Amino acid sequence: MNWREVNFDGIVGPTHNYAGLSYGNVASAKNEGLVANPREGVLQGLQKAQHLRSLGMTQGVLPPHDRPHLATLRSLGFTGSDSKMLTDAWTSSPALVRNISSSATMWTANAGTISPSPDTENGKTHFTPANLAAMFHRSIEHETTGRVLKVMFPEGEYFQHHAGLPGGTHMGDEGAANHNRFCRDYGEAGTALYVYGRSAFDVAKDLTFPGRQTLEASEAIARQHGLRGGKAVFVRQNPGAINAGAFHNDVVAVSNKNVFFYHEEAFEDPAGMQKQLRSAAPEIDFEFVEVPSAKVPLSDVVKSYMFNSQLLSPPDADKMQLILPIEVSETASTKAYIEELLASNGPIGAADFLDVRQSMRNGGGPACLRLRVALSDDQLSAMDANSVLDDALVEILQDWAGRHYRDRVSADDLGDPQLMEECFAALDELSQILKLGSVYDFQR
Repeated sequence: MNWREVNFDGIVGPTHNYAGLSYGNVASAKNEGLVANPREGVLQGLQKAQHLRSLGMTQGVLPPHDRPHLATLRSLGFTGSDSKMLTDAWTSSPALVRNISSSATMWTANAGTISPSPDTENGKTHFTPANLAAMFHRSIEHETTGRVLKVMFPEGEYFQHHAGLPGGTHMGDEGAANHNRFCRDYGEAGTALYVYGRSAFDVAKDLTFPGRQTLEASEAIARQHGLRGGKAVFVRQNPGAINAGAFHNDVVAVSNKNVFFYHEEAFEDPAGMQKQLRSAAPEIDFEFVEVPSAKVPLSDVVKSYMFNSQLLSPPDADKMQLILPIEVSETASTKAYIEELLASNGPIGAADFLDVRQSMRNGGGPACLRLRVALSDDQLSAMDANSVLDDALVEILQDWAGRHYRDRVSADDLGDPQLMEECFAALDELSQILKLGSVYDFQR
């Protein structure tokens, strides 16, 4: 049976803006107050997806969430019509409205953690939506994410779903951004690498920015998913990397099959990480591509998002391929390193630089924009909804965005009831295009 890794990219939401909500995300803080272009953001994302399709990859999408999130306003005591709640909330706390209007759901690497069926005891693919407890604007996502995933991957013969972890920041879970899967091939049993920033019940005195993922949350997900033979490795991210702005591990590392491409300062104990992986999966011929700080300083990694790239195995290619943000080609050290890497005759043989600047200005590169799911042909056929792209669906989505999205949104626009109505009209139509049913909290 044929297996493949499918990338599900997040569609940029109509409230996409630069409010600087994510503490510890250097790009988000640096660009706070800029005027965003949601329409351009959608089109950049779809262009990236089309590029991957041109390489032979199977590509899907995940929808934006309903923003502003009226269910949160109601739970906080606001009453009346939708417009009245929004207006009252904006009068009371513009910061609250900016948080409940965030379009951060576009970064679907944080949507959840997925364990493919070859890795689990019951032979089903397991999904856990990330609780994203570290940041208020993201902590309101996981219930809607769970509903979307259940529609796309129906519970039953092939798929099993879990609720987001309880426990607040003590069980803080950031999803696939801190999770890697290693295997010889996608349909073979793999080994999971969970990367955490801190322990839930200890004070991490070596951290300036939050260690969003806890060890205990990672362990809980591994238990939930029933990983076959305990094939899970847990390692700590380097506190220095977090303090430098690598708020998720996918800012400093990316994997595919047996290859791990990461920065020298990504992990607290990189040699120990290699040893644990080799011990857990002796059948895998690991290739570790460790980038030295002497060639690429950590500051340039965070500036360019070199590791927040997609590492792919195109069907007709002999070697793996990187999909990098265009900023990597504009940063001297990272550009030189990628050129050296491609000339080295190693496992990575090609690289493409793509423009996702609308996302990058908020600290999200190509890897942030996608959720990876390894699927067999039968599992792909068992999916519900209309979320796997073909040329016709891409054209429909481009037209949809052109009709519904603004080309300018600032953080101060988020209190406008007219923008809210535009957003809900767009999502109402999108839910019909993607055949999602009633996954949103607003009623129209």
